[in-house]
Amino acid sequence: MIPLRRPPLQPALAADLERRTAAIRAAGPSTAAGRSAWRTARQPKAQLRLLLRRMAPGLERCMYCGDNLGTDIDHFEPIARDPLRTFDWQNHLLACAHCNSNQKRDRFPCDPATGEHLLIDPAREDPAEHLVLYLESGAYDALTHRGEATIEVFGLNARAELVRGRRMMFTVVKSLLAAWHAAGAAGRTAEQREYRAALRMLHHADVLRTVLALHRTPALATAVLGPELAAVAGLLALQAEPD
Repeated sequence: MIPLRRPPLQPALAADLERRTAAIRAAGPSTAAGRSAWRTARQPKAQLRLLLRRMAPGLERCMYCGDNLGTDIDHFEPIARDPLRTFDWQNHLLACAHCNSNQKRDRFPCDPATGEHLLIDPAREDPAEHLVLYLESGAYDALTHRGEATIEVFGLNARAELVRGRRMMFTVVKSLLAAWHAAGAAGRTAEQREYRAALRMLHHADVLRTVLALHRTPALATAVLGPELAAVAGLLALQAEPD
């Protein structure tokens, strides 16, 4: 899971979503009213899906697991909990069918003391403040209660294919980093751009982000990547920072 930038809505779409929210409020906000309105909102859903695909990591990957294609518009706060957020742009994320329908569903754990929700919203906060990814194992560990809840709800460690996929992607990232550097050193700039583009489009974008973040702790980068690749990762990280 990586942080995402949510673009503003076009004025016409924003006005349409407001009208639809007002209609749910007028009908008496209920789960049934929200779901019925969402089911029939064909045009705004198509526009929202296009915006979400643009802000998704990699090749339109799920914003939660980072592995599968993001096929569904997920309501971060479920319609069953707050129907008035059915058409709230800040409440929409792109999810794969497994994360949306098998893992999260209407689950929305909250702190019993404060009432604050415990799931990480990658469009509002940096997941790295709550989660740490161990590259060699492919497993996440939680730094906070929010991290714990997110790992549990989305099965980030319980789904063996995700853990194995992150571990394998670490090998792919290291190979592409080495190829990117070799192409640059040989003056093959077009080839170097292709390697950089490939790195940015990989599944499990969290693996690349974790590798590049190692440049802030050189000793750890050397231990995890080796001295030569640590220097390469640091170079790419510095070039990528303006993005």
